[in-house]
Amino acid sequence: MTSHPGVLTIAGSDSGGGAGIQADLKTIAALGCYGSSAITALTAQNTRGVQGVHPVPVKFVESQIHVVLADIDAKAIKTGMLYDAQIASAVVRTLKAHYREAPMPALICDPVCVSTSGHTLLRQDAVDTIVDELFPIAALITPNKQEAELLLARRGYPAEIKSLHDMLVAADALMGLGSRAVLLKGGHITATLDDIAQFASAHPEVKRVPQGVFGENMEILQLSGDTTKIEELVVDILYQTSGATMFYRPRIDSQNTHGTGCTLSSALASFVAQGYDLVEATRKATEYTHFGIQAAYPVGGGHGPLDHLHGLRPACIPARTPTNKHPFTRLLIQQSASTWKAYVEHPFVVELGKGTLAKDKFVHFIKQDYHYLKYYARAYALLAAKATTFGGVDRAVQTILNVLREINTHKAFCGKFGVTEEELESTPEASATTAYGCYLIETGLQGDSMKLTMALLACLLGYGEVGLWLKRHASAPDGWVVLEGNTYLQWIEDYSGENYQSAVKLGLDVIESRAAEDPPSPARFAEWAGVWQKCTQLEKGFWDMAMNLSP
Repeated sequence: MTSHPGVLTIAGSDSGGGAGIQADLKTIAALGCYGSSAITALTAQNTRGVQGVHPVPVKFVESQIHVVLADIDAKAIKTGMLYDAQIASAVVRTLKAHYREAPMPALICDPVCVSTSGHTLLRQDAVDTIVDELFPIAALITPNKQEAELLLARRGYPAEIKSLHDMLVAADALMGLGSRAVLLKGGHITATLDDIAQFASAHPEVKRVPQGVFGENMEILQLSGDTTKIEELVVDILYQTSGATMFYRPRIDSQNTHGTGCTLSSALASFVAQGYDLVEATRKATEYTHFGIQAAYPVGGGHGPLDHLHGLRPACIPARTPTNKHPFTRLLIQQSASTWKAYVEHPFVVELGKGTLAKDKFVHFIKQDYHYLKYYARAYALLAAKATTFGGVDRAVQTILNVLREINTHKAFCGKFGVTEEELESTPEASATTAYGCYLIETGLQGDSMKLTMALLACLLGYGEVGLWLKRHASAPDGWVVLEGNTYLQWIEDYSGENYQSAVKLGLDVIESRAAEDPPSPARFAEWAGVWQKCTQLEKGFWDMAMNLSP
């Protein structure tokens, strides 16, 4: 990957600083690339709207492109507002002339037609020129709903895009206009989780990429408040000859959307310049834009701009928002994604969900879990000792009391599998149990209560997620989890049930509040994340212990 690869943006200037060249250069720099520019038009505008547009003379547009490329290498090029047919033709002509004897870098074309405030930014005579001359040399075009409808209608394909299916059909038709790929943006289309599910059922060939508060292996966050109130989604469809990919995330109710298209296309160009393929570049660019809207602060009295520098803030943990209520926990899970997945989707869990887990493996597990709960209660006693408020003492003590109640339930549960209380006490600890338990106590003795909280959280959240994961697959179309007649049904119901999930929600709120009240330095965060990672590995080792039991 090239260090600070060059990205050339060819677009109009926004005097208000939220869109156009200004948004492009902010984005390119924020994403670690070097931005150069060729300005096609000057605008007099602010957050309330465009008051005037002054096109740059064609020869001067050509001169800017020629002079920049003669000296500064571009690994990707992005076009935005081209204003009229003469300027559009000049851009294509100059690029073809410069790259006559060398491969042209990826060209990302944002066919800007109308501003956020509704001002027309593209002359009608330019549409045909852009389609006929610019699209054939573009690696990707990024129209929104309105632009897609305009482009298709211009070529005799009148289409009204209202649904996800309409988007897929339109993206396919747009591919026929000459570009190598199409990213059809769905910001003006309302979609729901039910729409996603129905679309997935009708189009299983379309790959789905959840974003924002969604994500793989995060059931515990999805069903603990992050998505239950999400009613509207934003969906983008990337269409290539190799197949289609859908990206979806929660819609953010915000006035700060000025320059969204410019930001997204510039981010795409930046990630492509860094060597990412189109699917990964789109994933990263759409997430960057999404979080830019989420982090935006008020500017002006109209449609304000995104926060293009949100990724450069010194804070280790993003702020809590209505659509990301658990940023700290999410960050921990994302940083240990492969280990977390191996833990919560372990073969032990899968076989338990199917009801095929060998009884001796499960019995071995519940015997060792009995010993682990002793360590768990002792660790919470250490947490109570470290608490600086009565509230903190009370929370830790309540957990100990819950463990003591759980022990009685555990004994009764073990009895159903023929394991007596005497047998529980006399069974020696396995090495995996001792290793995990000693790590908890050692962490609790090291002085930082937050480190101990990290160690305890992996167990609490992990079992909560396992319960929800099994519950979801019991009712999902694939239906591989069997509930009726399952020997382990009570275990599944216990960890997916209201009591345990209430404890999970409380744990999430406590950890998020503590992280927000006492934001960690990078070094301290790395220490916390290390404890979380270690305990996630130890939890996986607990499942491994049972599965590796000799017949």
